[in-house]
Amino acid sequence: MIWAYIAAFLTGVLASLGVGGGMVLIIYLTVFGGFDQISAQGINLIYFLPIALLSVIIHSRNGLVEWKKILPSLVTGVIFALAGAALARYIGSPLLRNFFAGFILLIGVKELFGSFGKRDKSQE
Repeated sequence: MIWAYIAAFLTGVLASLGVGGGMVLIIYLTVFGGFDQISAQGINLIYFLPIALLSVIIHSRNGLVEWKKILPSLVTGVIFALAGAALARYIGSPLLRNFFAGFILLIGVKELFGSFGKRDKSQE
């Protein structure tokens, strides 16, 4: 039960920072929760809605939201979310799980090797 709280905490914090807390939740749901990949991703999207709303409110209060740019992003996001959901249902959970694992691996490799050779310019 403690793992559920840890996963929820990490997911909420990472999602609020905008760095992809959904990966933590999806991994938790598929590995520990026994959910198939499509169900885990659906649950992740439902979980994301209140976190996203709260984050938008907080960032808006801090003057970090450019409201004029939201409408095109919102329309495009809705269109491609519908297309992605249809594609996920079409390819099925086992293949989607493999794609998700490959995606996480690619991001990990990029982050690992992308950090080498970069200097922190704030300390120069």
